[in-house]
Amino acid sequence: MSRVNLDDFSDLIGRSDGALRQSAEDRRARLPLAPKALGRLDELGEWLIAAQGVVPPRLVERPKVVLFAGDHGVAGLGVSGRAAGEAYRLVEDVLAGTSPVAVLARAQGVPVRVVDAGLDCDPALLPEDVVRHRVRRGSGRIDVEDALTPEETDAAIRLGMAIADEEADSGTDLVVLGDLSVGGTTPAAVLIAALCGTDASVVTGRGGAGIDDLAWMRKCASIRDGLRRARPVLGDQVELLGAVGGADLAAMTGFLLQCAVRRTPVVLDGVVSAACALVGQRAAFRAPDWWLAGQLTEEPGQPKALDRMALNPLLEQGVSVGEGTGALLALPLVRAAAALLAELPERPESPEPDPDDEPGNEPGSESASHDG
Repeated sequence: MSRVNLDDFSDLIGRSDGALRQSAEDRRARLPLAPKALGRLDELGEWLIAAQGVVPPRLVERPKVVLFAGDHGVAGLGVSGRAAGEAYRLVEDVLAGTSPVAVLARAQGVPVRVVDAGLDCDPALLPEDVVRHRVRRGSGRIDVEDALTPEETDAAIRLGMAIADEEADSGTDLVVLGDLSVGGTTPAAVLIAALCGTDASVVTGRGGAGIDDLAWMRKCASIRDGLRRARPVLGDQVELLGAVGGADLAAMTGFLLQCAVRRTPVVLDGVVSAACALVGQRAAFRAPDWWLAGQLTEEPGQPKALDRMALNPLLEQGVSVGEGTGALLALPLVRAAAALLAELPERPESPEPDPDDEPGNEPGSESASHDG
């Protein structure tokens, strides 16, 4: 099997149907509401119409939360608020229904799927359906070594593509994408800094678990070292993911691109999904048409990535827990936009005036009987 080439997605991904946006605007103009009365819900409705290819949009009835899980060797440097190698505990909380994303998903009736791309734990600790796709046990320490071998990078990208196909084939009509990782915001920051041409300090945040100043300095140094390793391979997105990404990030990139191929809309969560999306955009510039930014976090790299892709976040609630939580908070807005455009009745059209009904044209009237 030949190696995956992300540049191939440029030919596979079409633009969402722009002509339908005009049809959406025309339908919106016929609704009994003042222009801009629905605010960004109008914009959301038009995005769904363009993605679904139908006016009015279909209701979002089968959304799913998809979470890619992995550990990162760089976490061993103390750059995360969680202990290295313990991402599996995040997975356990999701599966037990006790994590924030699990609670919100249950409240909204949305199923959650967890995919182990690179957890550093005994597979026996987790259910088979979670771990069966694992590419490797933990990703390499990106400050001094590659995160993945070329073969592992290829396998991780193909894993994400396969999961996207499975979701599309099963009828999922919208995905809320998130990650379950320890140390994942560090490679995400490296990818964003490399692709946006910024310094390490500009993209170094505190992570979902929160870190103190000393840990922030260690994280900044790790990102700086990762950047040195990233710059020589900027021309090849697959090599970039292998050098400074990780199994979960490479899988999420493949997932995002294949979702765009399959015309499955995706709501992005935080800085990790934004970094993967940025890599995907570098390979296929039309791909962001199929993605929506669910929320703005406090990670400084995220707005830089979103701005590069011209994605405007729906929410800004300061949610930093990750796991797709913030993006899931945006899902009711997307569903509301679809329902409003799909179900609000249009104004009845005013009938064209009949010339015979004009005043003075009644039978027997002076104007009607005047023969000059």
